[in-house]
Amino acid sequence: MSSARLASLALADPPERWQALGFALDGSRLRLGEVGLELGVPGSGITGWALEGTEPGLELDGLPWRGLDGDHPGSPARHPNGAVGIDHVVVTTPDFARTTTALAQAGLELRRVRDAGGFRQGFRRLGPAILELVEAKGLGDSGPARFWGLVVIVSDLDALAARLGDHLGPIKPAVQPGRRIATLRESAGLSTRVAFMDPE
Repeated sequence: MSSARLASLALADPPERWQALGFALDGSRLRLGEVGLELGVPGSGITGWALEGTEPGLELDGLPWRGLDGDHPGSPARHPNGAVGIDHVVVTTPDFARTTTALAQAGLELRRVRDAGGFRQGFRRLGPAILELVEAKGLGDSGPARFWGLVVIVSDLDALAARLGDHLGPIKPAVQPGRRIATLRESAGLSTRVAFMDPE
């Protein structure tokens, strides 16, 4: 089993937009379970990650390394919106085999592949979260892999839906049996694609 663990993510959205969604911040940072998030980084969406148990600074098939500057908050925060952790981070790639090989060479072992109806999804465990690699067809095979979005676990999805109102899409059954998911709409003002899910 892979020893790589997701330690942190860097995101371009301003901290105040995350705070407006009910996340508790420490300056421009927040913590979701075991994962630290740094907000307000130049760019769009998820701009980088740091993995424990791999070579520091390692860029994996175009996925940039970006560790937090200094120490990140040590203890998990209590978020008003009920967020308790990250379920999975989604990465898209035009070349599924190439990115799969790059991840495997870095010690990120493939756990399973799912045929999602014309495209593949590959899953890896990164400590507290899952890495979901999605095959993006129709884009050629020369571009790099890219971060697409993340799924946040919340303790009470119905309460979150009441809190966010029209900023949250309808609650639907998730692929994972017995769980539900809802996607944050563009009206929330994030460049990062975010969905919220029931706990396991």
